[in-house]
Amino acid sequence: MPGADESLAQRLLAGDRRALARGITLVENDDPDGWALVKEVYPRTGRAAILGFTGPPGAGKSTLLGALIKLERSRDRTVAVLSIDPTSPFTQGALLGDRIRLSDHFLDPGVYIRSMASRGALGGLSEASLQAALLMDAAGRDVILLETVGVGQAEVDIIDHADTVALVLMPGSGDSIQALKAGVMEIPDVIVVNKADHPLTDTMVREIKNVLALGPQVGWEVPIVKTEAVRGEGIEELAEKLTEHHAYVEAEGTLSERRRRNLMNEVLALAAFRMRRELEASVRDDPATRELLDRVVARELDPASAATAVLERRAEELAASDRTEGLAATERTEELSAAERTEEPAR
Repeated sequence: MPGADESLAQRLLAGDRRALARGITLVENDDPDGWALVKEVYPRTGRAAILGFTGPPGAGKSTLLGALIKLERSRDRTVAVLSIDPTSPFTQGALLGDRIRLSDHFLDPGVYIRSMASRGALGGLSEASLQAALLMDAAGRDVILLETVGVGQAEVDIIDHADTVALVLMPGSGDSIQALKAGVMEIPDVIVVNKADHPLTDTMVREIKNVLALGPQVGWEVPIVKTEAVRGEGIEELAEKLTEHHAYVEAEGTLSERRRRNLMNEVLALAAFRMRRELEASVRDDPATRELLDRVVARELDPASAATAVLERRAEELAASDRTEGLAATERTEELSAAERTEEPAR
């Protein structure tokens, strides 16, 4: 890595906020320097507690995070927040709504807040989110808080990023009732009913308990914490439950398993993303592929068969490329052998 990149890595490991911001920007832009930076600092990661927060829009996730940040800072712990915002239709960047709601902590050097655009990621997290979390970890932050886009039942990607997942719900909301469906209720380690001054709070708690009772009753029992984030009520209890869960998975040996699963899924996700990008680039100007797509549009060929044909063509191209490289390597070896024979000293 060039000297400038080494300097960036050293500054990031020393906790430099500007170096952290620069590193996340490089990763988010898929810059090779960003991936090189992650590679260099990766051995210094794995020390931060990564807490994920998901839930329907309007449940008060950002306000809840603000209250948690205040509590963690009172305990002299450094915090990083990664808020995955909806993508701007104009700039493809984050809309920055969550950073506005967390503005009380902007001037605190012990708090680093970053918004990242979802860029169409259906699971609520962008492709570079775990890489950004790794950089925050390497920068020495004690706690990393991940907040996803409020996209309802699609928010399942967060289980591939966090050590502990909190589902934030709000009573009296149709979105909250939709969130009780099994696809989301299987995610959380802690359930938070925020805005608990609502008259339907107790009704929602009973509904959640009924849904949880239908699941397997083994291992960690998912707690339900009632909070009023605006007034800071219930925040200490929530922090206690989050800490208890982290201690539980660590004692059970499942924390390392979670992180292993998360990292394996990240490897597969990055590989799939890069393969798709490479495939798109290779077929974009291919006349045969355009002909296939035209046949799909004309209803002469179904999309699945067309996809199979594209993959087969790509596999044939890769095989032909490998054969060509193999022949070239053989020819170079033969040329070197012939040159060595002609240079043998005369007796």
